[in-house]
Amino acid sequence: MSAPDPGDPASAPFVAPTTAFWQEILPADDPAGAAAPPFRYGYPARLPEGRILVLPLRALPDGRRAVASLIANQASFAVNDALAAAMAAQARESGAEVVIGMPTLGLVFAPKVAKLLGHANYVPLGYSRKFWYRDELSEPVRSITTPGAGKSVYVDPNLLPRLAGRRAVLIDDAVSSGTTLLSALRLIARLDCALAGIVVAMRQGVAWRERLAERDPRLPNLVRGVFAGPLFERVAEGWMPIPGTLDQG
Repeated sequence: MSAPDPGDPASAPFVAPTTAFWQEILPADDPAGAAAPPFRYGYPARLPEGRILVLPLRALPDGRRAVASLIANQASFAVNDALAAAMAAQARESGAEVVIGMPTLGLVFAPKVAKLLGHANYVPLGYSRKFWYRDELSEPVRSITTPGAGKSVYVDPNLLPRLAGRRAVLIDDAVSSGTTLLSALRLIARLDCALAGIVVAMRQGVAWRERLAERDPRLPNLVRGVFAGPLFERVAEGWMPIPGTLDQG
């Protein structure tokens, strides 16, 4: 992924517009895969079969750290189809009988995964409350950006028969801190289904492992992801992966 000459490396942000990212999956032997840290502009994430998806680097508000980013609803159909196929294979291994989709970007993948598994439908969760929804079928969602009163995640009571007595897999686009995922898991725990697995496209960092383990030591091992990305810290030449922040799955 080319970018303009940043000029002075010590002052260059080494981030670029994301317009051209997430549009193609490169072959395993593409030169992008040979990039070595520190990275500038993009991080070459490896998919299970070796192909490469170059992810844009986004600086965090502190300016000293960055993450590799996936925005599924800005990706090409071809990229999302490939990721969904890998996610479906992981969901199939869990013995999933029904797919639950996490809003918002998890809903890009959930219907694709359900269709690939041969299911007739799936169960989308949502952040928008309809007038027939019930309080006991919701769970507050809190995060760093909404530490107080924030949004809630809901399940439509009309969809409960799809879950009754079945093994469910929860689908999301990514897991990072684990906070949003835990809200969905608290809701699912009150429903008449068994959690068979959690499948995401991207495992971002490793903080989510500790947070999920605090709720249940078994939860981190239920998480599967197509690829992983570390956290990065700023150095003069670009972005250096922070040791210990790349999940090894």
